[in-house]
Amino acid sequence: MALDLDIDRIRRLVGEGVRDKVYPGAVWAVGDRSNMAIGTPGVLDPDRPDEPMRHDTVFDVAGLTEILAVWSSVGCLVEDGRLHLDEHLGDFWSEVRGHPLGRVNTRHLLTHTAGLPLHTDLGNRYGTHPRDIRNGVLREAVRRPPGEAVEYTDRAALVLGYLAEDLSGQSLDTLAATGVWQPLGMTRTCYGPLPDEAAARCAPTELDDITGVRLRGTTPCPSAHLLGGVRGSSGVFSVLPDLAAFLRHLLQPKQDGGGGQPGFGPAWVQESLRIRTGDLTPAGGLLWHPAPGTGPGTDDIWVHHGTTGAAAFLSPKQGRWAVLLTNELYYARDHGPLGHVRDAFRSLAFA
Repeated sequence: MALDLDIDRIRRLVGEGVRDKVYPGAVWAVGDRSNMAIGTPGVLDPDRPDEPMRHDTVFDVAGLTEILAVWSSVGCLVEDGRLHLDEHLGDFWSEVRGHPLGRVNTRHLLTHTAGLPLHTDLGNRYGTHPRDIRNGVLREAVRRPPGEAVEYTDRAALVLGYLAEDLSGQSLDTLAATGVWQPLGMTRTCYGPLPDEAAARCAPTELDDITGVRLRGTTPCPSAHLLGGVRGSSGVFSVLPDLAAFLRHLLQPKQDGGGGQPGFGPAWVQESLRIRTGDLTPAGGLLWHPAPGTGPGTDDIWVHHGTTGAAAFLSPKQGRWAVLLTNELYYARDHGPLGHVRDAFRSLAFA
């Protein structure tokens, strides 16, 4: 059965973002468990108008890394019994034992209630060696007692990535690839920097300060560069077909966890897509956030997005997902105009 959507309005909306130079181009999709509507307005680079956006254009998904790599890998560890959300980190993780982070638990990190420092300029704070950065992040004092306030910081995903590596004995990129992406057939999802052939098909973002050339296949995040491209909160590149496979799994994960399936299933999805922050505001689940104006008793739409202009939406209640991929950073870091497009897109996708 076809999706019940006003596709013409969605096309006009996303196309107007190209016209108004909110982004050079976009790839969008709205789908359910078996159907999908897509659009690809605009171009990769206004200076190269012969390169149109395509359904398989590669995007730097930035903050979606937290969902694609960290949230999913943590879910595998939880469902495998190797990680318990409410156990203090210091009780089982020797690297943080005796340090302030040892009094935090995994649920605090997943709900941004751990009281972590908000600054993210890791290189200037700890040095440029990955080991020094890891030590600094894991041993620094917290801002406030855990559970006291919801304060977003991408440090939470960074710490969760380190934790997943410690428990699994694998690097985060390998853990995500073998435990999640490969079982779902997400063959073009990976951490950068990308090889030249893949980078050529990537939507460009910011100008590189050194070369003066648009970044393609390399994240603009300085901290990710210092960590070899692999960071819990950024560094992943993906394409629409892979994201569609991932989001479909969240709507209809198989129960057996057997061949061809990642190591997390419906229990982790259901645990995550609920308000887990009590009376604290803003409300949140486990790394997923209720979309503005939605939540329990309304449309129950969950969202996660990244600074490069990528966003993923999910509504188990409606059995529907949506993706809006743009290279907004090509023009500016002012996310206000894209925020308006994103909110309107979500409203149309889940009407």
